[in-house]
Amino acid sequence: MNKIGFDNEKYLTMQSEHIRERIGQFGGKLYLEFGGKLFDDYHASRVLPGFAPDSKVRMLAQLQDQAEIVIVISADDIEKSKVRSDLGITYDSDVLRLIDAFRGIGLYVGSVVVTKYTGQTAAETFKKRLESLEVPVYLHYPIAGYPGNVPLIVSDEGYGKNEYIVTSRPLVVVTAPGPGSGKMATCLSQLYHENKHGVKAGYAKFETFPIWNLPLKHPVNLAYEAATADLKDVNMIDPFHLEAYNVTTVNYNRDVEVFPVVNAIFEKIFGESPYKSPTDMGVNMAGNCIVDDEVCREASRQEIIRRYYQTKCDVKKGMADADTLHKQELLMNQAKVTEADRAVVGPAMDVAEATGAPAAAIELPDGRIVTGKTSSLLGASSAALLNALKALAGIPDPMHLISPVVIEPIQKLKIEGLHNHNPRLHTDEVLIALSICAATNPVAELALNQLGALKNCEVHSTVILSQVDVLTFKKLGMNLTCEAVYQTKKLYHK
Repeated sequence: MNKIGFDNEKYLTMQSEHIRERIGQFGGKLYLEFGGKLFDDYHASRVLPGFAPDSKVRMLAQLQDQAEIVIVISADDIEKSKVRSDLGITYDSDVLRLIDAFRGIGLYVGSVVVTKYTGQTAAETFKKRLESLEVPVYLHYPIAGYPGNVPLIVSDEGYGKNEYIVTSRPLVVVTAPGPGSGKMATCLSQLYHENKHGVKAGYAKFETFPIWNLPLKHPVNLAYEAATADLKDVNMIDPFHLEAYNVTTVNYNRDVEVFPVVNAIFEKIFGESPYKSPTDMGVNMAGNCIVDDEVCREASRQEIIRRYYQTKCDVKKGMADADTLHKQELLMNQAKVTEADRAVVGPAMDVAEATGAPAAAIELPDGRIVTGKTSSLLGASSAALLNALKALAGIPDPMHLISPVVIEPIQKLKIEGLHNHNPRLHTDEVLIALSICAATNPVAELALNQLGALKNCEVHSTVILSQVDVLTFKKLGMNLTCEAVYQTKKLYHK
């Protein structure tokens, strides 16, 4: 485990240099549409072992003096209180989080753009809130027939109606809380306005996946399809690039489908398009920084299995449809993997079958697998977590890290004081109890000191876990999958 397949330092250097070159190509002003996650890109770090989750912002930090950030949010998303599923916060709250995060690493946030604005009450309230915080806000409006009606779009009644965003840096990074916010439209609108102001400016797109210079069915690119199965994204050969250069590259359906329109808009604004294909628009250098292809292939195959399990659970919860699951099954077939290729699945299922109760298994960094079973004191995930810490610390398995004398009062509090129905300790409660014991017990302290070694370890549960346990594993940096089975037959699950 923990083999490196990606050279992160090479990536930081190569990526920032390539963006500088693209700025120069357009005379010193570039609008860079930034797709995917700028912060905490754990998908990339899982499929490209060695890729640091904060690589993109570290790369932008190298361009700190040249870059400013523009954050785009759709008025419709504000009105609907759209939520980021990974963070559990609304898009408008995430805009505030992003501003703080960018400022926290020394990047300049120039403004926020509210797109698709038609006077929505919630959007207007959010605009006033930002302005009270001294954040400039610009409004962009819906355009009838967008994106097909190019003559209207590229006119004073189309882009011309949008407010001109005042920028001051050569590189304008346009990002958003999530997809569908209007990043590309914001960039193209600015090109129209800059042209009218006599400013030469260009557009490029930063999208890590799919990786354009890897094969279409490379597991890294298949893993991207698995990650976006709910969006119905499909990787495909870029036909425009193939025709223009006789070179095979990979893009995805939405960029390929919209390219003729984008190309026509470029021609309408500038008289000619600077690009011959959607691949030309990209600036991603990740494919050039893979140093061990097989390591990345295996990591991606494992990610595909994890996405499959996640979708199975989402279908069970009513959060995904059968078509999305069928897509994941197809990707499993294309990657030539099954559930059995996930090392923690078999051991967890064996313990569950032997005990007739939920079980869990954890794969340690050295490949050892430890399991946990359900008891009167601990849930299976909590037991597996403690067993993993003991194994990492070299503590004999029969030795208690937390005495039953400590656990029983906690259970009493849960049932009698807090009126919970389940007396067993969740993973977060176990870690708190362990930290208390560590204050007086050197063995418990030794185990607690191993928490950091759990990062990137694989976990499998034979039942869908509570949100508390899911969040604990996530905070520990562990990769969790669950069988799509509830522990009880109740209809309501916390």
